[in-house]
Amino acid sequence: MPPAIWKTSWKFGPDAHGTGPGSAVVVSVTQFVTHRPWGTPAVAAEGFRLRRSWPLTPGAVAVRLWMDTGPRLDRSGSVTVWTDQASLMRFVARPDHTRVVRAFRGRGVMRSLPRETTPAALSGPGARSESAAGHLLDPVWAYTERILTGAEPWD
Repeated sequence: MPPAIWKTSWKFGPDAHGTGPGSAVVVSVTQFVTHRPWGTPAVAAEGFRLRRSWPLTPGAVAVRLWMDTGPRLDRSGSVTVWTDQASLMRFVARPDHTRVVRAFRGRGVMRSLPRETTPAALSGPGARSESAAGHLLDPVWAYTERILTGAEPWD
């Protein structure tokens, strides 16, 4: 049985209302696997700090944080949705983001998968809706779950 994945609700950015079902977006799935399981809560706490400034980030559509609740508790990360690649790169270069990356350098392994797509195009085998209404970002999370559970590769 695959581990359960704890997730926050989506937090929307300033460009959330400018995207629709057919709008092109950049989805970035990030995972940080700590060398020691007790490091995961500290990484998650830093993610929450970055999430607070999310509504002020130009080009941001939505963010969701996640953490593996399996027996080892050694991985956590985020799913971010952007209007374009340039917006994602501006966030990556922000001083508060680089501070977090530097603080945890050497304490684990990070990987990220940015993908330019439309939310609807991410629907695939095993996709499921979180709500009866079939929210626009449901395919984004279903895609992320397939990656995190190993049903879809990280490439």
